[in-house]
Amino acid sequence: MNPEESLQAEALTLWQKGVQRQEAEDLSAAEALYRQSIELHPTAEAHTFLGFVLARRGHLPAAIAQCERAIAVDPEFGNPYNDIGAYLIEQDKHDEAIPWLEKAKVAARYEPRHFPFVNLARVYRHQGRVVAALGELIAAQQLAPKDPSIPEHIAKLRRFN
Repeated sequence: MNPEESLQAEALTLWQKGVQRQEAEDLSAAEALYRQSIELHPTAEAHTFLGFVLARRGHLPAAIAQCERAIAVDPEFGNPYNDIGAYLIEQDKHDEAIPWLEKAKVAARYEPRHFPFVNLARVYRHQGRVVAALGELIAAQQLAPKDPSIPEHIAKLRRFN
């Protein structure tokens, strides 16, 4: 293994440890591990997950900045597009969220693929565009038929209408 591959492997290990700490709700440790991973070898994943931790701590502008860095590293990675859209929704910037969510829908590399559809449904519901919201939820359900939250979103939408 050459030195560059060694750095990449170590960065991946740090990112994976960060994910474990994040799943254990140890956000401080996760943030530190993501930052260490980025220092060794920046990846779209590490920037995106760091953004998620920052968002969870209420630092939405910093979270968006990390997602923008992730996109600069790998524009084919869809997660940061969706996350920016979600953070804009949290800031009540629904119109601004739409292009980001549309980019997430068509990104070459993205899991879970149905999230931007669900988030677009949230935007459209907020805008009173019930038919458009329902269309996004149906598409989400086709992509993730076993996700139990999607029928719940559809039921909420029906109650909203």
